[in-house]
This record gives sequence, structure tokens and C-alpha cells, in this order.
Amino acid sequence: MEKPVVIVGAGLSGLHAASLLTAQGIKCIVLEARDRIGGRVLSTSVAGRPELGTFDLGPTWFWPQYESTITNLVNELNIRTFEQYTEGAMLVERSEKDEPERYVLPKNSNAKSIRMIGGVQSLINAVANTIPSEIVEPETRVTAIRLDEANAITVEADLADGNRKNIAASAVILALPPRIIARHIEFSPSLPPNLVTNLVNKPTWMAGQAKAVAIYERPFWRDSGLSGFASSWVGPLQEIHDASPETGSGALFGFFGMPAKMRQELGEEKLVKMVIDQFVRLFGPSAKNVSSILYKDWASDVETAVEEDFHPLKDFPVYGKPPQEGIWDKKIIFAGTETNSQFGGHLEGALLSAEQAVLEITNG
Repeated sequence: MEKPVVIVGAGLSGLHAASLLTAQGIKCIVLEARDRIGGRVLSTSVAGRPELGTFDLGPTWFWPQYESTITNLVNELNIRTFEQYTEGAMLVERSEKDEPERYVLPKNSNAKSIRMIGGVQSLINAVANTIPSEIVEPETRVTAIRLDEANAITVEADLADGNRKNIAASAVILALPPRIIARHIEFSPSLPPNLVTNLVNKPTWMAGQAKAVAIYERPFWRDSGLSGFASSWVGPLQEIHDASPETGSGALFGFFGMPAKMRQELGEEKLVKMVIDQFVRLFGPSAKNVSSILYKDWASDVETAVEEDFHPLKDFPVYGKPPQEGIWDKKIIFAGTETNSQFGGHLEGALLSAEQAVLEITNG
């Protein structure tokens, strides 16, 4: 029997690669360290209150006017979508002493962003449904990839029960953050030094970030002519958006402006209180009446972040395909959003990188 293509990582990129290979009759398996699929896609609901909706703690939007691959896939998989709510004024918070300033942005000043009903997890689940469920192996952490003198590839992985397994592969698609590959997977023979340097110098998208979502019974800020969009120099949240589902409950989400180490020192309980206080300053006393607050610090997620990711990004990272040469060329193929030069950091980049990886497999 032909050896399978082993895909490491069951995020959007890894699952899309598996879907494309399966459609072409190419045997593959997907190994995932987490106990769930989706990677940095994480959509969740409030425990005991599913009627409030599903909220994204990872990526949230896509932009159909620029991103044709995800737009076509969403249509093909019949995923229901809605436009991000942007009607009304935005708020700017320059200091804690002064009232937030209101600004009405010119019409069409921002590109139209689209969200998915049920969160981005609905896309993950739909892609996963295009492949046989048995080829995805969760709680299987790849620790080493070896190439012997006969050019045979072996992937070594630790299982949740403490056992290990070895898998013979025809090729390996690494659909993981580049820094995770460099820091957590042993290669024998070693990867070329210039390749390791390239991987380590690619910051993991979102890895230094944390996100909070405050959920309310209804989007009360819209009554005051506010869009839910806010920018703050005070914090703790630096950038805030309306995260409400298409109908029903209301929600606001924001990205933290403080470094990962400071968040970890303060702790989740203190941060949540600070978030509510900020929303009260911005949106008024009704913001105290939260149904729930969801919080995710990606810097504390060992499957996402390494220590280098704790430092806040000063500029948008330079992403793109790592250099491949020498003995590992065409044996390991890199995928994941950081390996796409045009849409690095976006869901579109994850999909395009998977398509490029599969093209390399099929072109031999």
C-alpha cells in the first residue's frame, strides 16, 4: 500500500490540504496535538446559554472583495454569512479623564468584512466533513521527523495515553506555525541553518494577542447610534468591535494593547474587571450588565506560541514560503497562513498555502 501524505496540524490549512488530497484520491492522514480541530480558529458559546450565540476567540472575518479563495469555499460549502455591523459612530478614548470622542466615519471608508453564522468554526467543520473522519488523529503530538539513508520518511508522535507511534510517510505537510516547527519538532538529519533561521523569524500570527468578548442580552449601544467600534489609548483593550450574532444577543470584543507578560501577571480575573470598567466608560452603565465574558490569551497556548511571540509586534510581519533545498526538499512542505506572502495572517493565506502545498505534492 502506498505510504500516506502526513499532514501535521488540523487547522484550516491542514484540513483544506487533506480535503484537496482526498478529492484527488491521494491517501493522507492528519495528526493534531490538540484534542480538537481548528487550530487558531476557536468559536465558543457561553456554558449553559447556547441561545446567546457562538463567538470567535480567534479569527473572525474575511473580506470578499479581496479574498476570492475563502469566498468561493464558503459559497461552495453553503456556509451562511452576514456583514459585520458598522452602522453608527465609532469612539476614540484618549485618556481616562476625558469623555470618549465620537466620530462618524465616511460611508464605505472601511472594506466590507463578512462573518460566518456559527463562527469560523462552521467553516472548519464543513471542511472536515469533506474528508473521512478516521484520517484525523487528535491528541497526537508530532515530536520528530526522520529521513533514513534510503530516503524513507518516518514521523514520530506522542499519544495522549503515553504511548508513541511511528508513521511511514510519502511526504509531510507541516501546517503549523513556523516557530512551533522550529522549536518543537526534531529533524534528523537537521534542517539547513538558513531554513531554521527563516522559521524562527516568522512571528506566529495572533500568538502574542489576547481577546475578550463581553456578551449581553442585546446590542444596547446601537440605540445610542454607536457601531461598537472603538479605539483606545487607555486600555486594557486597544481595538474594540461589535461581535453580536446576526440576531438576538449583543456582544463586544476587543484585542488587548498590553504585552503578554503583563497580562499573565495581572491574571484573568483582574483583566476581566478592567474590560468591564472600560466598556462602562465607553458605552455607559448598561455595559455593567454582562451575561458572560469569554477570554482567550493565545500567548498562553502552547500549541500556538513560543517565548519569542511574547513580544508585541511593531510592524506587520514579512510572511512567505520558507526556503527549501537540500535533503529535505520535496520531503517536507510548509503550509499555514505565515507561509503565504500575500495574505499572511488571514484565513485566505491559510487556504492558499494549503493549495500550494498540495500542488507541490501532485507535481512531484
